[in-house]
Amino acid sequence: MFEKILENVAMQTPLVHNITNYVTVNDVANIVLACGGSPIMADDLTEVEEITSICSSLVLNIGTLNARTILSMIKAGKKANELGLPVILDPVGAGASKLRTNMTFKLLEEVKFSVIRGNISEIKTIYAGSGLTKGVDAAESIEDENINEIIQFTKDLSIGTGAVIATTGATDLVVHHEKAYIIKNGHPMMSKITGSGCMLSAVIGAYCGANPEQLIDSTAAAVCVVGLSGELAYQKTIATGGGTSSFRTHFIDYVSKLDSSLLKEGMKIESR
Repeated sequence: MFEKILENVAMQTPLVHNITNYVTVNDVANIVLACGGSPIMADDLTEVEEITSICSSLVLNIGTLNARTILSMIKAGKKANELGLPVILDPVGAGASKLRTNMTFKLLEEVKFSVIRGNISEIKTIYAGSGLTKGVDAAESIEDENINEIIQFTKDLSIGTGAVIATTGATDLVVHHEKAYIIKNGHPMMSKITGSGCMLSAVIGAYCGANPEQLIDSTAAAVCVVGLSGELAYQKTIATGGGTSSFRTHFIDYVSKLDSSLLKEGMKIESR
């Protein structure tokens, strides 16, 4: 299903510019390398435009915000828009503080995003702050009972922002306008290591950078690859008597080893 998307990543080695969370920056760089891309991390205001101009995509992650990177993100985002590059937003902690929430909306105002990836709380914050409230209060997690409701409000958000909306958790949704993927790959141990979400956003950046005309399928492929790698890493960790540090290593290993045949065999995805 996603064979061509993975093939394009392998052939092109997309250069992904990450202005990201300094808590997870090393893992983000390693996961981009593992999935077949090439990472670059530059957040100084004097060079972000120049770096962005040589890249295939831009990932903006607000996990460790400060006054300096806020301006750099906006400047890099505008340059990526000017060049027609995919831009991915990871609104880490949107809704948790005024700074994060206000910055999320400032970015949405200043930059056109190709993909917005967050957990249900972060996506709800963006949805509600966009003046769209119907249905959002009922969604605290993605369950079979409320999945249609969540698909609908994320479709509304996709139409409003023009972006693919990837809502991740135990069940993942990838939505763009009238198309939705439901993905059930992954393992709870992924939440026990720092940066699994940051890493996913970076993989989305690599996949979209190599496949800019297939944003929803590229995003769904990245979510499946990362989730399935988490499942396989858990199995390996248990078999070898390891813990969370071993899991992190096995997780990155499997992202580097996963090919289209293994993905086809293990992905749990449906479309609506």
